[in-house]
Amino acid sequence: MFVNICRAVAIFGGFLLLVITAIVVVSVSGRALVPLGLAPIPGDFELVEISTALAVFCFLPWCQLKGGHVTVDVLSAVLGRRIEAWLSMIYNICMTGIAVLIAWRLWDGMIDMQTYSETTFILQIPVWWAYAGCLPLALLFVLVSAWTVLRDLREALAAGQDASAEAGR
Repeated sequence: MFVNICRAVAIFGGFLLLVITAIVVVSVSGRALVPLGLAPIPGDFELVEISTALAVFCFLPWCQLKGGHVTVDVLSAVLGRRIEAWLSMIYNICMTGIAVLIAWRLWDGMIDMQTYSETTFILQIPVWWAYAGCLPLALLFVLVSAWTVLRDLREALAAGQDASAEAGR
């Protein structure tokens, strides 16, 4: 279930990066070609800023699901599958805590931006819209992180059973 959702969200994040690239190219070209009657895109940096935030949150669940976050695997080969699974579970518990913290602060920031009616400078886009767009992605990140904890717990318990079965032979 999570795999398809996270993959689709990550692909959407990749599409956003393509849109960001197009905005920058068109806007920079417009600046360079002002003598020919072209102009930069008004508020281009605001659009890039909002789209980049959305893209980052699109990639977080996929990265967590695939174990793409940075880990230190110096002793992995020596420790064995069971201990490695337990360590992975501990890392994912920490990541779940961080994901919850991010989602909570994003929610709190969104409420502040709504309360004070803050808008972007040029396009006058309400800033809370960007927060609201990122919030469901942050919640997906929390759910995926919690799911990876359960996945690693199952793997650690299965590795423990495999080790006991081999010891009994």
